[in-house]
Amino acid sequence: MGRFDHTPFMLYADSDGQVYEHPHYRMVGFSGNHPRNVDDDLIPMPQFSKLFFIPDCPPVGLDPDTGEYLTVPEVEVDGAPVRCTAVAAFLEPGHVRSLLPAAEYSSKSYTLPMWAYTAVGFKEEQYWAAGFQIEYSRRWDPREYDDRTLLPAIAQYRKDCGSGPLLEHLLRCATDNHCFAAKNLFLGRWEAPLPVSRGCNADCLGCLSLESEGKWEASHCRISFKPSREEIVSLAVRHLEHAEEGIVSFGQGCEGEPLTEHGLIAGSIQEIRRQTQRGTINLNTNGSSPEHIRLIAGSGLDSIRISMNSAQADLYRAYYRPRGYDFDQVVESVALSRELGLYTMINYLVFPGITDQPEEVEALKTLIEETGVNFIHFKNLNIDPVFYLEKMPGVKGPGLGMRRMVGILEETFPDLQLGYFNQPVR
Repeated sequence: MGRFDHTPFMLYADSDGQVYEHPHYRMVGFSGNHPRNVDDDLIPMPQFSKLFFIPDCPPVGLDPDTGEYLTVPEVEVDGAPVRCTAVAAFLEPGHVRSLLPAAEYSSKSYTLPMWAYTAVGFKEEQYWAAGFQIEYSRRWDPREYDDRTLLPAIAQYRKDCGSGPLLEHLLRCATDNHCFAAKNLFLGRWEAPLPVSRGCNADCLGCLSLESEGKWEASHCRISFKPSREEIVSLAVRHLEHAEEGIVSFGQGCEGEPLTEHGLIAGSIQEIRRQTQRGTINLNTNGSSPEHIRLIAGSGLDSIRISMNSAQADLYRAYYRPRGYDFDQVVESVALSRELGLYTMINYLVFPGITDQPEEVEALKTLIEETGVNFIHFKNLNIDPVFYLEKMPGVKGPGLGMRRMVGILEETFPDLQLGYFNQPVR
């Protein structure tokens, strides 16, 4: 038996996007832009994952006879040449990708839409993806989100609560963008969103709601108005009073930076807590203003999730492109949140070949030690891999491996929680 006999076969797609497995070449993944064997990184592709093909980019495969990595621009099918394009997976929530799709990207003249592209292959009548499950939560299981129950729930909600600009915005989020959090509002359970901000003080490379460079279409429609405190409070109190494991969160994919509306948020939380002590009030933020966080925390906030793509200032700046603040303020906000008694999380946007670099692992360990953060979300960064790698400064060589990085953190910080989803803390 050969060394690579258990390695999945390489996938390729034809010009119509039809996916096939190659009869000889085996699957390869990229750590950054460096090819890597996949045997230690594989899981059966979860049921609610997606497959994509990457136009104009032939796949890179492994020749099991020689151990060489080869670009495969075409295959012969029934005596005729078929042009090959690479195939990628997008993993079901709760899974961390460990390798990128292996492809020859030099001919690509476009920017891919914002998905977390993952290496994928095929063997034993199933797809295999490069990744691992870091957390399972029934609250975010796609099987729990059946629109046959959503639409009647929306009709009943509107009948009971009437209408308003924020409610109508969230209705579109639930039905058009299929936002799980927005669906939860109408289903009366778990975590529901409270978007408030039209503006932002960062210009992120992978913004979900506003694409400033015109390279791709934003995946969410940013809120276009400032909600009233009365409607925010009404929706929040109803949800917290009745929802199982209820959470309401400011700072959503369909808005800018919520700290730009710190006064509205603080005033809303004060009134929410005057009317109910049930459930968790959470803030998702870039952490750009410690003093605004202090104000909001004093109003009755329970938890906070602060986003970063890196614990290194130069990589952080390259992605977030902050305006009027810097990385030091973000670190200060993490530490301050813990001092103020908030359940403090980092929304860590991970990318194989960058996040698992030795320098990044050491920088993250230092950040954890200095701030005492409670929880780190390992969230796959949705972005074109080539575009992101071009923008990140000073990254050399393949990474340690995402699974190995998680193991280092678990061993070094046994009390630190690692996962994927926001947690109810009340």
